[in-house]
Amino acid sequence: MNLREFEAVISQPAVIRYEYFIKKTADYEEVWGLYNVGWATAQDDMGNTLIPFFPNAKFAETFAKKEWEGFRAKSIDLVHFLEKWLPGMKSDGIKPSIFPTNTDSVVLEVDTLREALEAELEKY
Repeated sequence: MNLREFEAVISQPAVIRYEYFIKKTADYEEVWGLYNVGWATAQDDMGNTLIPFFPNAKFAETFAKKEWEGFRAKSIDLVHFLEKWLPGMKSDGIKPSIFPTNTDSVVLEVDTLREALEAELEKY
């Protein structure tokens, strides 16, 4: 990905970045998170735990600042993500935060993310 594409994607509204995340995650069959002795987390305004996910390492590392300073991008195989991560997050009451930037992200239910990823994978 060149710099122009990178800047164009991060300047998009959260819902467009979410759509980009779904397509790229299905294309490359991996999800990216931030890791440093444990996975990066955040909290929403209601105190719910969120885990940020990105479509590739470059996006993840770009937003590894502030509370995530020192975290590095780490990939998660998409099958493992669908079969292990998402059920575990659901049972723990953790929500995915998709493609957070300095301004916003899409926070959604685990089942909604699973359905979107599975629907995109059916196209392949």
